[in-house]
Amino acid sequence: MDGDPIEITLHQSLETVSAADWDACADPKPNGTGRAENPFVTHRFLRALEESGSVGSGTGWLPRHLTAKAGGEVIAVAPMYIKQHSQGEYVFDHNWAHAYEQAGGRYYPKLQTAVPFSPVTGRRLMTRPGWETTGQSALVQGMVQVGTDNGLSGAHITFCTEEEAQNGQKMGLLYRTGQQFHWLNDNYDSFDAFLAALSSRKRKNIRKERKQAQAFGGTITCLTGDDIKPSHWDAMWRFYQDTGARKWGTPYLTRAFFDIIHQTMRDDTLLILSERDGTPVAGAMNMIGSDTLFGRYWGCVEHHPALHFELCYYQAMDWAIAQGLASVEAGAQGEHKLARGYLPVTTHSLHWIQDPGFRDAIDRYLQAEREAVSQDVEVLTSYGPFKRGNEEDHE
Repeated sequence: MDGDPIEITLHQSLETVSAADWDACADPKPNGTGRAENPFVTHRFLRALEESGSVGSGTGWLPRHLTAKAGGEVIAVAPMYIKQHSQGEYVFDHNWAHAYEQAGGRYYPKLQTAVPFSPVTGRRLMTRPGWETTGQSALVQGMVQVGTDNGLSGAHITFCTEEEAQNGQKMGLLYRTGQQFHWLNDNYDSFDAFLAALSSRKRKNIRKERKQAQAFGGTITCLTGDDIKPSHWDAMWRFYQDTGARKWGTPYLTRAFFDIIHQTMRDDTLLILSERDGTPVAGAMNMIGSDTLFGRYWGCVEHHPALHFELCYYQAMDWAIAQGLASVEAGAQGEHKLARGYLPVTTHSLHWIQDPGFRDAIDRYLQAEREAVSQDVEVLTSYGPFKRGNEEDHE
């Protein structure tokens, strides 16, 4: 009941939170699909990060998850970490850290409520149905209390929902926007139906790329559930290492993470692999939500023209259409996605800054940044690949 006192607990591991309690908030399955709305915030995914050593001591990501209880029942949860750096977040605050430290402050450690290493959107202040207002308020108060008690520079909630962002602003948190490119399924019954909605030039380009990619000399296969074998993870690990070394210097995830995912989340996973003569040469890893396909990791051991676009974008869209999913999130950044049907969307983050002067400076910065992001989204949308008005085909 709303009148019950709220008990906030800080957890150094999800080992001390039952999967049932956590997922009752993170994964209530209101639409009855049997799939998690967002697999990245489930107990099994976040626990896999901990068990595999991908987060924890020595990684700069120390778990400090929050739970809120009322009447002895967990009503709200948040995946929170003490951060010693700003790597693996994708909402960039390096300039904030530099400015704060130039002024004599200590920006790290800080609190981060996020999914490590994954710029996926979704709920971060997660509650049981009916506890949204009380639960979110309790979690924010808990974060601020932890930050204050430990003298931390701030607390950050990244890639949250728009609703959470609106509620957070009412609680006094600073609001930040960003931009990603998502593909939206307009009830297409096939990939060709999607292509029919595009301008002639963009449609021809995609067909050309798909033909080019599929001529690499092998086969492309989509695998999920028990069709995924340990050997497929061996290949995906090689691909991930190659991409991680080039992008980040050192891959964030350990090899053990993929082994655990195979045991606990292969039904939540879609691997798209290209093979030649029985040997995988490139692959893309996706996580499957109840309404969204989340593209995550890509890599290759051979370069083939347009194969990246085929595995990461077109195959994902094709699969989403077949499964009746509403959208595909293809990760952070990348204006090249625009020509391939992915449109700009606004992402949302919330920030608490302890120092009043620094907070005011960031607040002014964010006001200007929000306006710039809004203009970028508007301009980029106008350059989208879809037909305009009564535009006719020229094929």
